[in-house]
Amino acid sequence: MNEKLQNYQAADILGKSGPELVVKVYDGAIGSMNNAVENYKAQDYESGYEAMEKAKKFIVHLYTTLDKDRGGDIAENLAKLYAFIVEQINFVQATKDLTKITDSVQILQNIREGWVQLAQDVKGKNDPVGESGREAANVKNISMSI
Repeated sequence: MNEKLQNYQAADILGKSGPELVVKVYDGAIGSMNNAVENYKAQDYESGYEAMEKAKKFIVHLYTTLDKDRGGDIAENLAKLYAFIVEQINFVQATKDLTKITDSVQILQNIREGWVQLAQDVKGKNDPVGESGREAANVKNISMSI
């Protein structure tokens, strides 16, 4: 079963542009945070903690794949934002303050929308690789490990 899932995941990412892959990472982080909210509300604190750990992996991946040389101020600002969200995740894990999760999800959804627009622009130009830098190129490395 696990092998079938991995094959499906691999097929899902093969035809994607760089920005589309970044959107998938955002979707993973947002989905994990939403799962954490549901788990915490159900008082399943262990599952909530694990969902937040998974979200943290997605955010750390986004952070570590930023290309600060090519991305300039935007990359620097994203790095600060990702660090802030990781801090919020740590805070939630310690306090179960669900407002911190919903605030972080809103931030990620706003950034995600920018990537969706970029993905549409790239698709319109028939540029399967895109100019999104290392962040997009390295997304494939995380999809199978999370």
